[in-house]
Amino acid sequence: MSTTTNAPAEAPSSTAARFNLGAFAKKYLIVLILIGLVILLTILTDGAFIKTQNLINVIRQVSAIGIIAAGMVFVIITLGIDLSVGSIVAMSAVVGASLAQTADAAVIKFPGLDVPVIVAVLAGLAVGAGAGFVNGFLITKFKIAPFIATLGMMTAGRGAAYIFSNGRPISTLKDGYNWIGQGSLLGVPVPILLFAIVVLIASVMLNRTRFGRYTYAIGGNEQAARVSGINIDRVKLGIYVFIGTLAGLAGLVLSARIGSGNPTLGTGLELDVIAATVIGGTSFAGGIGTIWGSVVGALIIGSINNGLDLLNVSPFWQQVVKGLIIVVAIIIDERKNR
Repeated sequence: MSTTTNAPAEAPSSTAARFNLGAFAKKYLIVLILIGLVILLTILTDGAFIKTQNLINVIRQVSAIGIIAAGMVFVIITLGIDLSVGSIVAMSAVVGASLAQTADAAVIKFPGLDVPVIVAVLAGLAVGAGAGFVNGFLITKFKIAPFIATLGMMTAGRGAAYIFSNGRPISTLKDGYNWIGQGSLLGVPVPILLFAIVVLIASVMLNRTRFGRYTYAIGGNEQAARVSGINIDRVKLGIYVFIGTLAGLAGLVLSARIGSGNPTLGTGLELDVIAATVIGGTSFAGGIGTIWGSVVGALIIGSINNGLDLLNVSPFWQQVVKGLIIVVAIIIDERKNR
């Protein structure tokens, strides 16, 4: 009798253990892939990839991608897309750099007034927020598909950056401005610190605020969200302003890092951002996505770029590899959703 009663008690425990293991592997699959990639690249590069300075370089290089990807998570969760982030980076970079030039080289001169670096930073962020507002306004008020609205901004924004800078890089920037991309604080590069701060803020917004709950609700079922009283247009507008502001910040970081506001900055960056977001588990089907997943996705993209550079692989082949990664990530996402 005792044997009969004990047997069923062990079976559910074993089943639960197997289920938990499967759930853990599924939840952290992207982290396991990153670890495997790091091990593989370390072996292929004879240990060069795993060196501390190289790892810091990888994170510094993906900081701009990761900053924007934190906003792209919100966009894709709500079944949207933003193709204009690369152009917004360029616009913010040339505007910020133009105000951060030294007095003798300034494109925009203010007689008797030395423009503080903070003004240049705020101007760059304002450009990004303004471009995001235009995207959100077109999408919410005119019901233009996000793909079309942001495609238009991508083209117009790039043209605006060329017009503003007259097609030339804006250089000779103040040290305070360059510090944003080249400096460090307590031994940690400033771009990495900004990346960490953005990730923390975005994570709190998505997981701990009403705005984040509304974002998931809209992506899960927009009609149900509208019936429940959520102001869909206001949330979407806020999301595009948010990602535009983050793109503006990324533009400031990139221009400060190279010491020049170049209208070509951010070309093709939107592809890396989307790839990082999708690889990180944010679903094009909507309603699914995490900030930490986008961080891991950005690190995977950065590791691949850095590793292929160390292996002297042609940049053209690097584009092919990243394209294949995006396709594979979407295939996995579709199979998971089924």
